[in-house]
Amino acid sequence: MEKDLVEYIAKSLVDDPTGVEVNMIEGEKSTILELRVAADDIGKVIGKHGRIAKAVRTILSASATKSGKRIVLEILD
Repeated sequence: MEKDLVEYIAKSLVDDPTGVEVNMIEGEKSTILELRVAADDIGKVIGKHGRIAKAVRTILSASATKSGKRIVLEILD
């Protein structure tokens, strides 16, 4: 569910939605979501002073409270 949420948000922000790729790595207590976007769109996903990235991480942490797991979003370039 969180993977779909990150993918939806990222595709809404970028100019090249086909370049969005989300990889999910499950752990015992945490889940890591790796987000890759096209090189030209990395700034759109991070935002000024990291505001958009922080907002996406806040949404993820709120979404993860149901499962009791910690979710980490990594934006890869």
